[in-house]
Amino acid sequence: MEGASLTSKTSDISIGGRKKRHIKRGGDVEEQQVTPSQPSSPVVMSSAKSGLPDSMKLIIGAGGIYSAFLYYGSLQEDVFRYVSADGESFKQAWFLQVLEALANVVVGFVGMKLMGETKGIPLKMFGISGAAQVSAKACTSLALANGLSFPVATLAKSGKMAPVMAGSLLLGGATYSVREYLQVAAIIGGTAVVSMGKKKGAASNSSLGIAFIVLSLVLDGVTAGFQKRLKAETAKAGVKPKPYDFMFWTNLFMCLTATAIALGLGEFTSGLAYCAANAEILSKIVKFSLCSAVGQSFIFYTIANFDPLVLSTVTTTRKIFSVLLSIFLK
Repeated sequence: MEGASLTSKTSDISIGGRKKRHIKRGGDVEEQQVTPSQPSSPVVMSSAKSGLPDSMKLIIGAGGIYSAFLYYGSLQEDVFRYVSADGESFKQAWFLQVLEALANVVVGFVGMKLMGETKGIPLKMFGISGAAQVSAKACTSLALANGLSFPVATLAKSGKMAPVMAGSLLLGGATYSVREYLQVAAIIGGTAVVSMGKKKGAASNSSLGIAFIVLSLVLDGVTAGFQKRLKAETAKAGVKPKPYDFMFWTNLFMCLTATAIALGLGEFTSGLAYCAANAEILSKIVKFSLCSAVGQSFIFYTIANFDPLVLSTVTTTRKIFSVLLSIFLK
């Protein structure tokens, strides 16, 4: 408690904005006035500042995720609805993931150096988690690039909490209460209702687009399971990675995975050529990547402090507002 004495024989009590010190002497208690200006013990002040309560951490994480990713979702829709003057649309999903992950690597590296790098982190799980995560994101982009409308993709991704929960159960050894299962079902159902309210003139959805979004959901579950195992391994190794450690190492492996696949598919050169010929989409991709970097700073802050299901709850409910923006602004 603030102002508490370090000895076992004294204690401070705040009454009406003033403090009274109780000093125990034998069997009696002597009461002294303590002025509010008297400095608190530096040990107590250090203890009081040791960490924020979980509720405040959740407000910070969720607020940052909502702010950055509402604009991110709007830009993602714009990128895949863009049609150049010659009638060609943007389809280089893996190239887009390279640029997005690269922006996150830069921000993560700067943040890690400023906040202090954690030594001894087991990188194997970071590599697996990063590869699964970038594959899930690329499959969502490929679904949009292959004709799946934004609201349908959002509707499908609103069910992300189910595979995340399954992945955490099967791969991460997590356990959940009946209440948590019901909360997941309610959030998915609510998001589905809002998503289905999208204007009826939406484009038809291809079977290939649907296949990619289903694959994305499967990979979301795999990612969540490995993130759970990652936290268990770091705890076993006696290290606690900071949010920017998570951000840098995960996105480094995401960037390496996306670069290898983009080069293998020839998307790197075709993506660069498309952006060079269409300055408008290039500016959208740059803003898209920056929003991702800001949003992921808060995502990894949330991952470092909470269960993956908490993160999935925040990102899923955010999709409700993304669909509403799409309804009213697109």
